[in-house]
Amino acid sequence: MGALVVGTKDQLRIQTVAKVSKGMMKSKEALVLLDVSERTLRRWLRSYEAQGIAFISHGNKGKTPKNKKPKELLQQIMNFVEAELYDFNMLHALEKIESRFNLKLNRETFRTWCHLRGMVKQAHKRRGKPRFRRNRYSQAGFMLQLDGSPHRWFNNEESCLIVAIDDATNKVMGGEFFKTETMFGCFKVLSDIFIVNGLPSVIYVDRAGMYGGQKRTHFSQLVRALEELNIQIIYANSPECKGRVERLNRTLQDRLIPEMRLVGVTG
Repeated sequence: MGALVVGTKDQLRIQTVAKVSKGMMKSKEALVLLDVSERTLRRWLRSYEAQGIAFISHGNKGKTPKNKKPKELLQQIMNFVEAELYDFNMLHALEKIESRFNLKLNRETFRTWCHLRGMVKQAHKRRGKPRFRRNRYSQAGFMLQLDGSPHRWFNNEESCLIVAIDDATNKVMGGEFFKTETMFGCFKVLSDIFIVNGLPSVIYVDRAGMYGGQKRTHFSQLVRALEELNIQIIYANSPECKGRVERLNRTLQDRLIPEMRLVGVTG
């Protein structure tokens, strides 16, 4: 058995516990000096009287943790990540790994492995406090949030995903890719939703011109069509007001693109 190597803090603990054990220091003084609880000090005293200075060494020191993953498994997983999941966020990649290798991998363990390989995607910076919080409608199907998400969905070619989400449940009701955010695209997405799910009472949109914003309320064909169906349009005053569909767009940009790449979707 090798010599016991202790640091400065461990030396202080040994000296203090030894003095308390020999009656050279009061327990109250030791508690202040070591900044520990009475229970911890009593445990150290019992261990010191039974083992001597060896009490400072934890019983698991030098042992391999039971939950430590084999190096071979680590290598297989990280090779898989580097080859196929390089543009996935950490949680999304973890879901794929657990499905592929049929195991339950601790999130922090995986985070450590990713940090070692320099493969951690930067998280979106969030506002410390929302400017405006609007309560959800309690009835599913009552209000839809509609928005377009221009992005480089397919390689370097920019296109627009027009998508609608149920305000009450966050369920994605429908969506489709178009070259740009056009009135035809909105008609197409909404008509598909109406045929399957029926008519909502309210559509929540931003103030883009085709939605009737920017002083075009009486000139938008979309507004006129929805009025014929007795559907009201409500305009958001800021992106935060329709935060649910905005967050959905960020999630889809983060997750949908690598998923489409995996299955070979190119546009």
